[in-house]
Amino acid sequence: MLRLLAAGAAGPLVVPAQPRKPNLLMILVDDMGWADPGFNGRKEWTTPNLDRLAREGTVFDRWYTSMPLCAPSRACLLTGKYTIHNGVRNNATDIPKSETTIAEAVKPLGYTTALIGKWHRGKLPDGSFTHPLDQGFDSTFGYLDARHAWEHFPKQLWRGRESVPVEGYSSDILSDEAAKFIRGHRADPFFLYLAFIEPHFLIEAPAEDVGKFRGRFREKDPAEPYNARYAAMIHRLDAGIGRVLDSLDETGLARDTLIVFSSDNGATFEAGNKGASNYHDSNHPFRGQKRSLEEGGLRMPAVVRWPGRVPSGRRSPEITHMTDVMPSMLAAAGGKPDPAWKVDGRNMLDVWSGKVKAPERTLFWEWQTEGGTMLAAMRGDYKYLDIGGNKFLYNVRTDPGERRSLIGEYPEIMKQLEAETTAWLATAVTK
Repeated sequence: MLRLLAAGAAGPLVVPAQPRKPNLLMILVDDMGWADPGFNGRKEWTTPNLDRLAREGTVFDRWYTSMPLCAPSRACLLTGKYTIHNGVRNNATDIPKSETTIAEAVKPLGYTTALIGKWHRGKLPDGSFTHPLDQGFDSTFGYLDARHAWEHFPKQLWRGRESVPVEGYSSDILSDEAAKFIRGHRADPFFLYLAFIEPHFLIEAPAEDVGKFRGRFREKDPAEPYNARYAAMIHRLDAGIGRVLDSLDETGLARDTLIVFSSDNGATFEAGNKGASNYHDSNHPFRGQKRSLEEGGLRMPAVVRWPGRVPSGRRSPEITHMTDVMPSMLAAAGGKPDPAWKVDGRNMLDVWSGKVKAPERTLFWEWQTEGGTMLAAMRGDYKYLDIGGNKFLYNVRTDPGERRSLIGEYPEIMKQLEAETTAWLATAVTK
């Protein structure tokens, strides 16, 4: 309580102290599969800091990315809008400058905003690109370009619009920068978007970490132990996340910070991954991968922690879509989306806190890029999937591996979801 002496009053005037607004920390990793963290059952390596986050928060078993591809998934996260509404439908496209990001939404509410890590720059129709400093971020440090973000031992990163020399391993560099940011902004609320590049390829890690796992796994070529390196990447990433959590403890900000942890899309089996995610079955128990609308591409490892507000040590079956993060973080900051932004996501704070169930709604996904066409829609446990004209219907609660199509048993559900998908596609906006 703040006590002021009121003019002409016999005693001090008691003015209630304004409650502190929570800090907002979004930790996004790159191409991490459902089965990669320990809190989802991984035994071949440990992730003690992610497991700590899970113990102190709620793990969401049905947390879905917006698209299983780097740039679109990030754009949906930041804008709270589907790909067909924010204009980012492939990796070559940038966020239109007309879109409102989480950073732009919370700045008027008194927040300092920062991006540390991967931006994934594309191009706008006029050939220009969007810089995060133009989208509400007060400061940035990390990778702008997708190919640059393959480098786990970078020689330079971007601080704002300036290229600066760096040395070390990527998750160490970014974690230390994040911890420094947190220590320097303990007085006022902040939004920190911490976007790591692990375990996305290149598959490389510090030698001392690789040595901890060398010989544990079968390797195609022992001289190139990619399976050990993949484990080492996650091991090192987890240690860096631990330093970020420690910085919140040291500054006394842990209870005042809402943390959301997730991955941009499922693990990949592409050539650049060198077979590591395949060997480790990183998307177990799901089918599919990055660039697939099956559960392996869409269903993410995810934790929400906010001490005193989000239950600890809990697993939730409630469905969250990555477009929900923007309006939910904005609500935590004391705001709500302007109707003009036409945000698709929902405020899920009461769902995350365990007070209510997730709203009944149909969620949608599209893949109309790189020469392929896939569509998906999900309502409750039922998921409609169209892969190049081949159509399926699954109950992803009883059949999470999407092995048994139910179109023959529930044609009416399939027709309903198919019709809703067609209507959703008709709302696409040309940017």
